[in-house]
Amino acid sequence: MRSAEGQTATQEKQQTQLKASPKKESAKFEEVLKNYEAVIGIETHVQLSTHTKAFCSCPYNYGAQPNTSICPICMGLPGALPVLNSKVIEYAVKVGLALNCKLSLSSKFDRKQYFYPDLPKGYQISQFDIPIASGGYLDVDLPLEFGGGHRKFGITRVHMGRRCWEAASYWKWEFFSGNYISLLAGVPLLEIVSEPDMRTGIEAAEYAAELQRLVRYLGVSNGNMQEGSLRCDVNISIRPIGQLEFGTKVEIKNLNSFSSVSRAIDFEISRQVLLHTQGQANQIVQETRLWEEGAQKTVTMRKKEGLADYRYFPEPDLPGVTISEEYINGIRDCLPELPEMKRRRYEKLGLSMQDVLFLANDINVAAFFDATIGTGADVKLAANWIMGDIAAYMKNEKLSITDIKLTPKELGELIASIKGGTISGKIGKEILFELMAKGGTVEGLIKEKDLVQIVDPAEIEKIVDKVLAANPKQLEQFRGGKTKLQGFFAGQIMKETKGKANPGLLNKILLEKLNAKS
Repeated sequence: MRSAEGQTATQEKQQTQLKASPKKESAKFEEVLKNYEAVIGIETHVQLSTHTKAFCSCPYNYGAQPNTSICPICMGLPGALPVLNSKVIEYAVKVGLALNCKLSLSSKFDRKQYFYPDLPKGYQISQFDIPIASGGYLDVDLPLEFGGGHRKFGITRVHMGRRCWEAASYWKWEFFSGNYISLLAGVPLLEIVSEPDMRTGIEAAEYAAELQRLVRYLGVSNGNMQEGSLRCDVNISIRPIGQLEFGTKVEIKNLNSFSSVSRAIDFEISRQVLLHTQGQANQIVQETRLWEEGAQKTVTMRKKEGLADYRYFPEPDLPGVTISEEYINGIRDCLPELPEMKRRRYEKLGLSMQDVLFLANDINVAAFFDATIGTGADVKLAANWIMGDIAAYMKNEKLSITDIKLTPKELGELIASIKGGTISGKIGKEILFELMAKGGTVEGLIKEKDLVQIVDPAEIEKIVDKVLAANPKQLEQFRGGKTKLQGFFAGQIMKETKGKANPGLLNKILLEKLNAKS
């Protein structure tokens, strides 16, 4: 393992050096790239969060010991017949509705024939010509750092199936720990196929990120790419600007991070454009490629199979899937507020797009924010606290918003206490960190630590006089032109009051005293 890691590190270092050197050539190639358009579509595999597998009652838990969650159905033994998990249909309908698809009242399963080491049957149960959902779209808001703007990407189809390569997500761990590869075929999944509507790696990565948000909001999958719960197969072709005909499509398989999606696409676009400009467009063949993270390049994995190679035919061991309008409407009525709807609502609250994208990105953060403003807290102040000090604390402590002890009610109370002048912003921050670490109430901490802000002008004036009298040299220097010393006096007064003096009132009285004739 050390040797492999060392090689990868060396490859990354070499790649960095290669990237850094050809400045002029890179600039020329950037100009050439502008003459071509990429056409990108994505097949996204979403592993469903059901308690049992797709076609049997075996439990599924990520990280379980190898070969412990299997049965005759998983193994494809003679006479073992599959039974469809009803949750798979429910989750498929949820996703189809959320993606604005047309749902098939009658669909069926098909056999897809191919070889894979952990596929005992020699075929996968999937859906071919009649998927459960088709003809939808997904709305995506691009981050401001990538130019911003709104995109709508078409969804070709959503179909049900079972994963026949779960072991791939265990491969490295089990191989290097000396264990055998696990036979965990059968975990239910949905495959979401997009239209070829994307044109850049950034658009593709943001589309995938939005799908992850969607399935998490729906509660149908945890969407954790590091566990293999969400994987992307990217199809890319290029064509000269203005050409209507598609180029030869190349697939990049099993991308497991959004940054990998973006970088793999950018590399593949450059590779194909380079072949075009060198008169070697015929070298671009329909194939499956892999993304090598260390070398930062795509490499050939296998020549791409065609539909005929899979020899699809209707699954004889499973009946067709029939659902009613009543069933669909029942699920539609229970759908939560989805990311796109939430973003539009937050915009109407007057939040900037940067705020909107941050808050709506995580369903738990969004729920915390909604609960906070539900207490009557100022919308912008609540957003600022969550995006600022709370987010920083969670990052430093490696916690999620559900892990901290602070409640939305107490954040609302904290905001109200600062806004109402009960405590200062500085004291508010001190209270906030204690609330996040230990819990408690704002009111209780203010009383316990005697933190009520001093707002009596007479009391503040006495303290100002005391500080000025104790620092005659600095007072003389201020009146001699060193006006920056105002900060020094303000700091001394805050120290004297233990940070409890109202900042606005303090500065007003202090300035009057400093500018008064001696």
